[in-house]
Amino acid sequence: MSSNTFIAFQKNEDTRCIVEAIVDDNPGAVVVDQPAMVKVDVPGRMVIKRTTVEEKLGREFDLQELQVHLITISGHLDETDDEFCLSWEQ
Repeated sequence: MSSNTFIAFQKNEDTRCIVEAIVDDNPGAVVVDQPAMVKVDVPGRMVIKRTTVEEKLGREFDLQELQVHLITISGHLDETDDEFCLSWEQ
């Protein structure tokens, strides 16, 4: 049995696009929209792809920019220039 990974962001225009990218790239993603934040739960493994975020934002995006909007994450982090992955797999 795998646990959910999750990521929570401050709610703003950039994070709306980031969340759309997460939903597109992660079947089973569940978005929990709250007044000041948005949380995304994904069973097992979540991937945030730079290219998908760039498509949604309409501009170049460095995955390090996620840190500006990030509130919290749950899962083991594996990060490259192209992907930000959270998982419970070892």
